[in-house]
Amino acid sequence: MSAADAPAIETEGLTKRYGETVAVSDLTMAVERGTVYGFLGPNGAGKTTTMRMLTTLTKPTAGTARVAGHSIADRESVTPHIGYLPEEPPIYDELTGREQLEYAAGLRDMPADTADERIASLLERFDLRADANKRIEDYSKGMRQKVGVIQAVLHEPAVAFLDEPTSGLDPRAARTMRDTIADLADREMTVFLSTHILPVVDELADEIGVLHGGELVAEGDPERLKSRAETGDARSLEDAFLEITREHGEGELGQERAAE
Repeated sequence: MSAADAPAIETEGLTKRYGETVAVSDLTMAVERGTVYGFLGPNGAGKTTTMRMLTTLTKPTAGTARVAGHSIADRESVTPHIGYLPEEPPIYDELTGREQLEYAAGLRDMPADTADERIASLLERFDLRADANKRIEDYSKGMRQKVGVIQAVLHEPAVAFLDEPTSGLDPRAARTMRDTIADLADREMTVFLSTHILPVVDELADEIGVLHGGELVAEGDPERLKSRAETGDARSLEDAFLEITREHGEGELGQERAAE
């Protein structure tokens, strides 16, 4: 199978140990291109560790993975094809929002005219145009989050890893974020989405994986997972998530309800 025909993400036995602690255990999965994959789990389930391995920031203890057709063992082959928004966006307080995005574009070797066009479009989309020349140190948490998302997708990567992208956003900005994620998938970008806001996943995800104790304990489309909830006609993804995690042991769910 050529790189162009391969799944956007595929793992085989991916494992990460820290001493005696197993953060991720024998993770085997495949994410098709152009889809939104919702990656759920309680706090401490191993979601961030998985994303750090898939983005080449953390080396696995065992197993293999390919992202955009390239082995994560070859970091230089993977990184041009991915974008990553961690929970704390990597931005510099002393820069303005525009300078941060221009810096990010430069790191990706984007042509100046292409970068300028995309930056302008995304600043407008996220309602940051009027604040683009202010220093990031003066930005709210939501504004910082917007800059982080923009720089993650600015170069139009094949795969975007988004960790809690709606964190700190007001309802209007959260709606823009959801629309943007849906648009990215429409453009054949694969979005690997980790969030505790389950209605966002229910709305956007084509496929969902639930991680618990470092293991993938459930996978399927939203309707398939919701069918596991024993709540009659009022099944929700939240009910299914609680049911699945309860089956695999009690613990802190770290799950938040969305304020709709």
